[in-house]
Amino acid sequence: MIIKNASVYMEEGKFLRKDIFIEDDHFVNSKEEITDPTELDGTGCVAIPGLIDIHFHGCASHDFCDGTLEAIDAIAAYEASVGVTNIVPATMTLSEERLLKICSTARIYQEKEIRKGRARLCGINMEGPFVAESKKGAQNGEYIRKPDIDMFDRLNEASGHMVKLLAIAPEIEGAMRFIEERHEDVVISLAHTASDYDTAMRAFQKGASHVTHLYNAMNPYTHRAPGLIGAAADTENVEVELICDGVHIHPAAVRTTFKIFGDERIILISDSMMATGLKDGNYSLGGQAVKVVGNLARLKDGTIAGSATNLMDCLRTAVLKMGIPLESAVKCATVNPAKSVGIYDRYGSISPGKKASVVLLTENNLTLKQVIIDGEIL
Repeated sequence: MIIKNASVYMEEGKFLRKDIFIEDDHFVNSKEEITDPTELDGTGCVAIPGLIDIHFHGCASHDFCDGTLEAIDAIAAYEASVGVTNIVPATMTLSEERLLKICSTARIYQEKEIRKGRARLCGINMEGPFVAESKKGAQNGEYIRKPDIDMFDRLNEASGHMVKLLAIAPEIEGAMRFIEERHEDVVISLAHTASDYDTAMRAFQKGASHVTHLYNAMNPYTHRAPGLIGAAADTENVEVELICDGVHIHPAAVRTTFKIFGDERIILISDSMMATGLKDGNYSLGGQAVKVVGNLARLKDGTIAGSATNLMDCLRTAVLKMGIPLESAVKCATVNPAKSVGIYDRYGSISPGKKASVVLLTENNLTLKQVIIDGEIL
């Protein structure tokens, strides 16, 4: 396949009008490397890598925590349909028995024959149960536990070592030892925490390198108590997740975050739940009842419970409503998440040798025109 006349997002972070060459399931350098090419006209479009969502819970009436092959397949199909071509869905704070089932099912799904028209399952984001009760948010307090290395090892083993991210509150007993002993095996993300600045800095020094949904489920930044947010800003290797759905974070705060962290250290996520792609109504998140109105999802007590917005819509919101440059938003939804979960050698940029996952959007309003996954037109 040759995609012609599109403005292509390049690996160095700029757009360039050029042709894209695809042979079988990967990008190649030139037309000469393609057998019997078909042409796709990208006039009036930008071509970007398929988006990579490393933190979301569900969509299209399914929850990753359903723990079924059918749920994962439905989630992967919906995500592909909106231009999200690689996924790392998140668990919730649940019993070890439930988490073992979820992890085992994900392993089985990944080991099966690749399904066409689906986003690629690239790992698991383990959000809980090692979180702080005071900042549990939409996590179920009944199953919160102190950090347990043996438990994590059992879950990771059951998943076939698919756990790419692990959330932890650094102030709770056992957290620092856990971070020190497992940070080389999994990306440790500070999350659902009341941590102060000094505690967060110790956690980063011991090997934590990620922050889950910045600003949400943590103490706010103030001039005398900068907390986790200030510690993350002061630690150059730390990356932060940002939910740009127009609900979780004010547009001014999003713009300020880009000024502080830069587009090298921000990862756009959706944190979406099963209502995403559906009408307003009553749903669930990790077994807890959620009411959704518009793109706002809440538990019965009013706590915001994930989002009802997919990552592509979050990217559009960031660019069209929050004033984030398209180049920066694309980088934070493709390159940065791919690097975070260790798949940048295969995904995350339109580069020869990588899997050919690419999305065409209209230049004027970023309307989705075409999704290609591993060289196949969706």
